[in-house]
Amino acid sequence: MGTAKPRPWVAIPTFLIIQAVLACWWAAFYPGLFSRDSVLYLSHTVVGPWVSDHSVLYDALLSLSFTKTGDLGAVTFAQTTAMAAALTYLAQSLKALGAPRLPTTLVAMLMPLAPNVGAFSVTLWKDVPFTICAVAVAGVCARIAARRAVTVPTLVGLGLLFTALGLFRANGFLVVGVAVLALLASVTTMRVRLLLAGTFAAALPLVLTNLVFPQFGIMAPAKTYVYHTAFGDIAVAYRDHPELFTEQDKALMANVAPLTRWWDGGTCYTINPLIWRRDFSWQQADAHASELLDLWKRLLISEPRMVIDTRLCRGAIAWRPVQDEFAVGGMTYRFSLRPNADTYVGPNKVPDFPGRWVFSLRPQSWELNQVADPWLTGALAPQYDWVLWRGALWAYVSYLAVALGALALRNRYVLGVAAVVAGQQLTVLANISAQDFRYMATPIFVGVLLVPLLVGGLGRVVVASVREAGRVLRRKPSEPRTLLGNVPAPDAPPAAPPDAPSADEPTGHGAAGDGAADDGAADDGAADDGAAGHAAAGDGAADRGSAAGGSGALGREGDRE
Repeated sequence: MGTAKPRPWVAIPTFLIIQAVLACWWAAFYPGLFSRDSVLYLSHTVVGPWVSDHSVLYDALLSLSFTKTGDLGAVTFAQTTAMAAALTYLAQSLKALGAPRLPTTLVAMLMPLAPNVGAFSVTLWKDVPFTICAVAVAGVCARIAARRAVTVPTLVGLGLLFTALGLFRANGFLVVGVAVLALLASVTTMRVRLLLAGTFAAALPLVLTNLVFPQFGIMAPAKTYVYHTAFGDIAVAYRDHPELFTEQDKALMANVAPLTRWWDGGTCYTINPLIWRRDFSWQQADAHASELLDLWKRLLISEPRMVIDTRLCRGAIAWRPVQDEFAVGGMTYRFSLRPNADTYVGPNKVPDFPGRWVFSLRPQSWELNQVADPWLTGALAPQYDWVLWRGALWAYVSYLAVALGALALRNRYVLGVAAVVAGQQLTVLANISAQDFRYMATPIFVGVLLVPLLVGGLGRVVVASVREAGRVLRRKPSEPRTLLGNVPAPDAPPAAPPDAPSADEPTGHGAAGDGAADDGAADDGAADDGAAGHAAAGDGAADRGSAAGGSGALGREGDRE
């Protein structure tokens, strides 16, 4: 499983096949699947005011498609093309690194058939372009590992993709920070430049949101949107330990929502039952945001374990491979399969705008819809949740794959391929709002494509271990030498007792003569042992030479591109 020269022509049919399958999903669910967030992306750009609660870049893409084409299908079709390109690029990069060619190509071509890839690619979520960029980051890292060096083109590519991660998700800068630190631990070249590029990419979205966008009339995110996970922590604490709250604390909370709402919303798996209910006032929450944040800080200082446990519970989508079907909010959220915005969002739930009808299912091919819809619905069954929709499992698969790949190829740079997976997993674990599969889509996509590398690396390690065990078994140690004069020969008569009559002394001399002969035999045995030792030493030297030759071959194979 050594590195190999890439074959660019293979990328063309791979890309075309992936694109064709994703185009079928696009035609089956035109203009795309959506949720309440999807409607919000566009409504505030049409009705106003434009806010940066979500991704300004993605909101602008939806607005551009809506104003120029009168629909949103252009955005989702562009997503299918970008996803096909990203998956193809990652597959080609892994093959250049040393992953088995045919299995990697087949996995890449089959992936868009899976609903978690196909349906996700045609959903109007900012998480889709975010995931596309993250998959491309893994591909760049695989190229770096194949070359065993960070080059200027790969550094520029990483910088652009890291910047896009921050522009498509508000917490993208955290993913970038963790991913850069993980890369720095695996590479040995251009580390300072890599750190500078990552710092710039992480800082730029923050500067744009707080300093640049307001200059163009784009308002900063609402305080409740920024601190909503802290408010969720308060709700969990109030439900589990109401004795921690003073009357003043309760009065503050009552200004935002009835105390019953805080109690009902105190489930650790999700904040949705708290902030997305009619009796929770976002206006009052924004007005009292600093006071509520002070209350949260006090709980964090006095009861840190409680706050940490709440975050671990809410971040279960990042570390727990199975859902909790019996807890409120503990099940994985996948898609909102509704025919139009009103049936999902409901009237008067978001600012209405002319042309809201674009959020309605209008398949370009009803025949494809009749095939894709039951395929997607069947995949939503609970028994498939752990393998199709939970990114935690695939994050662990990714780590194991790069570890075995690094060991088999003797290439520490391979570890960097999973850097973006670690970045997303740790970020989601620390700060997320609910058990949504889309938050951990990147580990699923990257992990599946790393399976051939995992199998190939495991096979290489097992073969190397078996060969080494064979060499050890062939190195038999020499038998220990013994003085045969001190040990009775098997056929020799028992020694005469000390008080034997002198008449037997001649017999004793005869025995002594025999013993001398035996001593001579012992000398012959020692000679034989010496010959055996030289032979064993020769064999050991040959084995060591073979081992050295094998190591050299493996080293040359790892260096070959």
